[in-house]
Amino acid sequence: MSKQNKADGGEPFGGYHAGFSVLVGRPNAGKSTLTNALVGKKVAITSAKPQTTRHTIRGIVHREDAQLILVDTPGLHRPRTLLGKRLNDLVADTLAEVDAIGFCLPANEKIGPGDKFIAAQLAAVGRKPIIALVTKADLVDRQALTEQLLAVAALGREVLGEEGWKDIVPVSATDGFQVGTVADVLISHMPPSPPLYPDGELTDEPEAVMVAELIREAALEGVRDELPHSLAVVVDEIVPREGRAEDNQLLDVRVNLYVERPSQKAIIIGKGGSRLRDVGTNARKGIEALLGTRIYLDLHVKVAKDWQRDPKQLVKLGF
Repeated sequence: MSKQNKADGGEPFGGYHAGFSVLVGRPNAGKSTLTNALVGKKVAITSAKPQTTRHTIRGIVHREDAQLILVDTPGLHRPRTLLGKRLNDLVADTLAEVDAIGFCLPANEKIGPGDKFIAAQLAAVGRKPIIALVTKADLVDRQALTEQLLAVAALGREVLGEEGWKDIVPVSATDGFQVGTVADVLISHMPPSPPLYPDGELTDEPEAVMVAELIREAALEGVRDELPHSLAVVVDEIVPREGRAEDNQLLDVRVNLYVERPSQKAIIIGKGGSRLRDVGTNARKGIEALLGTRIYLDLHVKVAKDWQRDPKQLVKLGF
């Protein structure tokens, strides 16, 4: 964080506050959807499949008197592979650096061992404000929501003592219920600071990473449960097509999709290449919106045997 600068004995930075908040929770707890709702634009991919998020994606919320930088992390879980361990390490490193923590627990699922595992991890972080965010509130009725809020409060007292969570906020990113309240509560824990990012900037994620994430999101739609863990996407290059007129620009986007087995390659490609074409069609819209120009998307599927367990392959694929 930046050092405070008091001008003529007044409030530091004219009362402006800025800082970092991380959203944590088990896989598929609604972290990415809430990040997008808070920022007001898609900066993190969403999917019903666990482990969709594999990087810490920063989304930036701008207010007249504050800036909130949201870090959407991979879901914390008991790791079964080297990739899983590295994703957990990524979350732990992030927790150590932020000003506040938002712990996402879905309203429509009872608190389970995974939630308790994460709560214990958070309790060990030290003196950081932890706000419990009861997500997906639109999926339950009022009585079920009340019961979940009471259960979440009890969990807070169990791991943190009588004080419990700093706050508990029910929220629905889908219909906007209390999204603004979540931002208000998180901002209230940010330190005095000048803005940390330029006005209007919504993410600091490199374009190539965002492109890869959009393609992975499209590829995950409707596939079998085991495939999401085995799929990695790497952008080879994004280059302007030569010889195009100024008013008719085109970017060539060349991308490799890596899976662990030939059978998974067949799933991604589909009969006669039909699935891969659908992936390209669905991803292209989001990529063109992101890059602000037309693209030619060149997708190739490759097998990298057991890459989740291979340290060299993990480095090659960006983990």
